[in-house]
Amino acid sequence: MAEMSVTTASLQSFPKSLLCSLSTRKFNSSFHPSAILSPISRFCLISKFNSFRFSAAVVKAASSPHANTKEPMLPPYDVLITGASKGIGYALAKEFLKAGDNVIICSRSDERVVSALDRLRVETGKQHVWGTKCDVREGDDVKNLVAFAKEKLQYIDIWINNAGSNAYSFKPLAEASDEDLIQVVTTNTLGLMICCREAINLMQNQPRGGHIFNIDGAGSDGRPTPRFAAYGATKRSVVHLTKSLQAELEMQDVKNVLVHNLSPGMVTTDLLMSGANTKQAKFFINVLAEPADVVAEYLVPNIRSIPTNGSTKATYIRFLTGLKAYSQIFSRIAFGARRNRYVLED
Repeated sequence: MAEMSVTTASLQSFPKSLLCSLSTRKFNSSFHPSAILSPISRFCLISKFNSFRFSAAVVKAASSPHANTKEPMLPPYDVLITGASKGIGYALAKEFLKAGDNVIICSRSDERVVSALDRLRVETGKQHVWGTKCDVREGDDVKNLVAFAKEKLQYIDIWINNAGSNAYSFKPLAEASDEDLIQVVTTNTLGLMICCREAINLMQNQPRGGHIFNIDGAGSDGRPTPRFAAYGATKRSVVHLTKSLQAELEMQDVKNVLVHNLSPGMVTTDLLMSGANTKQAKFFINVLAEPADVVAEYLVPNIRSIPTNGSTKATYIRFLTGLKAYSQIFSRIAFGARRNRYVLED
């Protein structure tokens, strides 16, 4: 039976609950009862682990002087939103502007950025919004986005990872093209990872830290997403990535950066409506979906309340809760509510 050596340097990657039950030298990969330690050995191992964590925290504090300190974060907030030239990203930008915050938006298209900036300034009467071209799949682009944000605002208090893609393709995975799959996975997964990396590196060196919000989507709860399986799989990974980053920051004793999940539910964007071509899809869009502006009007005050209240805990903000969804489905079945609200049903 295979055995694995545990070195001191690798201990930080194990949950403390597992470390308490492992030998200081070797452990059996099948977790045989013989691997359980005596209380004395367990105490020694925990002491070594805590000593290592303390040393790591000292090194981290020395390299990032603001990682363990946090100045008060007061409004107006400096906000960055990826994929904000349309849809829910645009609606979020508009609500932050209406609240008096400073906003940076980005998109893969220069033309869409310019158009979005013009519309935001007209619709809100606010001028403190800036934008730049950025493809979140490209590390250099995201680094340039950070440099642009620092030039315009110096700090970013709230970073919302909204950029996402379904390649506007609703079909079985067996019929999906290589190009569509690559676009979905690189945008929704690789792009999110790159943005999180750059946001963390930026925020942990800011005196007031920062908050990162990763937007989930269909499939994030583990339920199947037929006809857009690749999209659902990438959105499932969003929740896992957020939890992993939360654990990494805690392990590194970084207290001034928090990573949250943000769930807008079903939003009547071009992406959603492009899939409204089956009886089931039309039913759920009519029953559960809401316009982007309505969703943003709920989400933005909840997002802003986190730094306003000085919260130090990661959270999951949901617009469409399970109770709300079941209530609306019941109303539709019992009373015919919301029938043909957005699309005509067969």
